Amino acid sequence: MKARAGFTLLEVLAALAIVAMAAIVLGTAYVNVLLGYAHAERSTRVDADVRFAREILFRLPDLEAVEDGDDFETADGRRILWRAEVAPTRVPDLFDVEFTVEVIDENQGEGEVVVERFRLLRPTWSEADESDQLQQELRDDLEQYLAGVRGER
Repeated sequence: MKARAGFTLLEVLAALAIVAMAAIVLGTAYVNVLLGYAHAERSTRVDADVRFAREILFRLPDLEAVEDGDDFETADGRRILWRAEVAPTRVPDLFDVEFTVEVIDENQGEGEVVVERFRLLRPTWSEADESDQLQQELRDDLEQYLAGVRGER
């Protein structure tokens, strides 16, 4: 009697299970790649919008206008709202800035908020008497430091 050549039912089921698992893994990887591309594109748009809003902030000479913030609409329909909280430092004309930008994309029904903190040297934001007082305080601190270094008291 001749033996039949072929696969058993168990072997066929095992092969189908392996192919199904491979398809699931490859499908998941493909979806992750697509989501990564979408995220990168969205991040690039948001970064460009934040950079543009930051440039507006950098060009404003008036502190009140900076603290009021502003909003604008991009060419592709996103609405950008920005505001800044400004605090003076101990150095004359140097300010700590907390810059908040909200990017609202009404077409896709999503929004994103970006917060940045940095320091800006802006003489036009200072009040003359406060700036003079800070300069005098720094001079006094420097004189005290130098007196300590020289051993004077």
